[in-house]
Amino acid sequence: QVQLVESGGGLVQPGGSLRLSCEASTSIFGVMSWYRQAPGKQRELVADITTDGTTGYGDSVKGRFAISRHNIKNTIYLHMSDLEPNDTAVYYCHAKVGDLPVWGGGTQDAVST
Repeated sequence: QVQLVESGGGLVQPGGSLRLSCEASTSIFGVMSWYRQAPGKQRELVADITTDGTTGYGDSVKGRFAISRHNIKNTIYLHMSDLEPNDTAVYYCHAKVGDLPVWGGGTQDAVST
């Protein structure tokens, strides 16, 4: 069974930066994604990346977040900059293995003074 493990969350001040990592237990071919869920809100897509590096972003993070991928390490990253309080959420890694969605356990990010 494929497992996804996120790391890199934490507390940061507005305007600061964080880098999240998501390591898969095996090679994953296809799209890998970052989602987030803030308290009381639905889970939303933050960014995704294909095996060949094509990326997509949610409107609220365009120009501030960057997703990258290291296929040999089975890892994707989310570089977050110019963070805002509205970016506070649990961030989840997601991939599809065949037709099955796989989710990581999430990592908490908080942006606060």
